[in-house]
Formats: sequence, structure tokens, C-alpha cells
Amino acid sequence: MTTRAPRAVRILLLLIVALLFAGAVQAAPQATDMTGGLTQPLSEEGRMSTAVEIAVLLTILSLLPAILITVTSFTRIIIVMSFVRRALSTNELPPNPVIIGLSLFLTTFVMAPVATRIHEKAWIPYKAGEMAMDAAGETAWGELRGFLIANTRESELELFADLAKLDGGARATSELPLRVVVPAFVTSELKTSFQMGFLLFLPFLVIDLVIASVLLSMGMFMLPPVMVSTPFKILLFVLVDGWHLMCESLVTSFVTT
Repeated sequence: MTTRAPRAVRILLLLIVALLFAGAVQAAPQATDMTGGLTQPLSEEGRMSTAVEIAVLLTILSLLPAILITVTSFTRIIIVMSFVRRALSTNELPPNPVIIGLSLFLTTFVMAPVATRIHEKAWIPYKAGEMAMDAAGETAWGELRGFLIANTRESELELFADLAKLDGGARATSELPLRVVVPAFVTSELKTSFQMGFLLFLPFLVIDLVIASVLLSMGMFMLPPVMVSTPFKILLFVLVDGWHLMCESLVTSFVTT
């Protein structure tokens, strides 16, 4: 059974690096015919023509949200931040654009080492004509797969390997195909983010219980406890430098080397 990433996936991974680091696809060399007009771009062996590169790049732009959610740290980060906002009982603060923006920049920070290795080992040799498209795509997928597997639980990998009915040889970490690694990573991220959210909820839950008990003992049945507990939870979060601790915990919870 082949373990190479599908050709289309390898192309997408390679051009993601082009989008992030090159900024735009450079034009391929062109030849002039006898009449002085321009012919089609010259394509080197193992390389796509400029027209195909642009077409795939436009395809990537439409798939970018799905790629961001499934093969980066974005899912864990934004779920944990949403848990923090709910635990503070400030459902509208920080606003969604702020949460998403911070999550995107933290994702960029976490994925930078992986993207740098892909850029150096796959994109630069491919652009210089030293590596064919298939080899560059396989190298890019290998680096990304290493990140995904390093941050995925063994139980999730075994689950999807069983569902895919892989034999013993194909279950090696370096041989797992895309259809096993990506869903296992997403499932593992969901589990990890909910565990972190549960731990974040506990101290704020204690404050809610204390405030509710005090209000009941005072006979203030009609006063919602959340109105009194919210300022105390915000004060606690600010005093312990909650945003600093949360960002540090999120970034250090990923293995990128």
C-alpha cells in the first residue's frame, strides 16, 4: 500500500508555503517566437507551468480555512480562548474579531518553525529547479506529518489506523497516510482543548459557588449571582496576568521540533 501523499495534496502543501513566504508566484521564463510574440511559459522537468501554479494557488485560497482548521494549531487555541471568555461570564468580551485575530497570530507563531523547515527543504530547492515537484511535495508533507503526529495521541492514531484497516507495516509513525493522520490530529486537538477548558473553568466555578452561597445566606434570592461574581472573576484573571499565562500555556503545549 502506498504511503505517499496524493499528488493534489502535495501540490497544495507546496503552494501553501509559496503563499506564506514567497508572497506571489513568480513568472516562468518565456520564449519569443519568430514574429516577436510571446509563446507559452517554458516548463522545466518536474515543474508546473505558471498557469497551473496560479490555478492551484487560487484553489488554495478557497481551501485555506479548512487547511487552517485541520492541520494547524488554530483549533486548540481558539477553543481554549472561547472557554476562557465563557468562564469569565463575558460572552461578548473580548469580541469575536479580537479572539480570532489573536488566535491567528498565535497559530502563526506556533507553526513558524514547521513552515520554515518546509520552506528551506521543499520550496527553495523546488523554485531553484534542484528538486522535482513530487519530491518537494513529499518533503513538505513529511515535515507537516511530523508536526501532526508529535501533537496527536497514540490512541487517536490507533483508532483511525484500525478504521482504515492498515496492516502492521503501514502503522509505523513515518508511514501513516494523510487520511489517518489528519482526522486523528483534529480529534486529539478537540480532546486536548476541552481538557484545558475544564481546568480553566474550575477556579471561576469556585468563585461562582462562593458568591451564590453568600447571596443565599443573605436572603438575596432575586439577585443573579453572575452579576456579583463577574467583577471578582475579572479581577482574579487580571491579578494573575491571565492572558499572559494562557498564551504561554497554549504556545508551549505544542511540539514543533
